[in-house]
Amino acid sequence: MLTLSIIIGLIVAIALYIISLYNGLVDKKARTEEAWSGIEVQLKRRHNLIPNLIETVKGYASHEQSTFERVVNARNSAIQASDASTTTTTAQAETVLSGALRQLFALAEDYPDLKANTNFLDLQEQLKELEDQIQMARRFYNGSARDLNIMVDSFPSNLVATRFNFVKFEFFELDESEASEVKKVPSVKF
Repeated sequence: MLTLSIIIGLIVAIALYIISLYNGLVDKKARTEEAWSGIEVQLKRRHNLIPNLIETVKGYASHEQSTFERVVNARNSAIQASDASTTTTTAQAETVLSGALRQLFALAEDYPDLKANTNFLDLQEQLKELEDQIQMARRFYNGSARDLNIMVDSFPSNLVATRFNFVKFEFFELDESEASEVKKVPSVKF
């Protein structure tokens, strides 16, 4: 009788532990999906700001059509990539868009009137704030993905993850060219 109680108690304890692991995986997955949703919201805000930015710059630099086309094409590709919902594709498209936006802002350096335009300055500030929010959302997502990936890989939770088809999430990482651009130190010459 005592042995049967111990066996039943052990089975119940194991079942509760498996349920706990499963619920932990569900929680981490939900947090990771929520974090990705936060990135998508910020990227959509960025995509919606770009047409206003282009129209403002067009008024001053209408002959720079190739730059505008690059930005528009990069924006459209980024929108399509975010609809595909793969982290790698979205990250690559957003890297290209960031490069095109850098070219657009570099173009503004050649037009002093544009640099002084309040609409342009306001849009530039909004974009800067969005870039900061995207960076924060990216960090939060990557942390959530890391936590889930650790549970998916760790023993014994990996047994539960495999049984219930939990998969690892990809990180939303900077492209190497964007990373080197961020790390680049400006040169000072006298």
